[in-house]
Amino acid sequence: MITVSENAKQHALDLIKRENHPEGTFIRVGVDGGGCSGLSYKLEFDSLMKEGDQVFEDKGIKIAVDKKSFLYLIGTELDYTGGLNGKGFVFINPNASRTCGCGESFSV
Repeated sequence: MITVSENAKQHALDLIKRENHPEGTFIRVGVDGGGCSGLSYKLEFDSLMKEGDQVFEDKGIKIAVDKKSFLYLIGTELDYTGGLNGKGFVFINPNASRTCGCGESFSV
């Protein structure tokens, strides 16, 4: 399961509204090879499901992830930070054995 913090929920809903995304928009997360730690996170808004998507809903926010990425993201919480190191969505991933300083990539 992938969960969403209350802070991430509020920012996601604000962005969906502000950017005029269509009804039924959800968050798509995933993992790509690359980044300074080997794997990098992906996050985008989407409104079309793909074959094989794993779908979760937490706090009224729907999240879709492809099967391959899900193996790396099991138990992850999506959060939002507005700290000094930049603001944006962050992944709190219990499977990551190492993360880079910016938090955008990881290794297992």
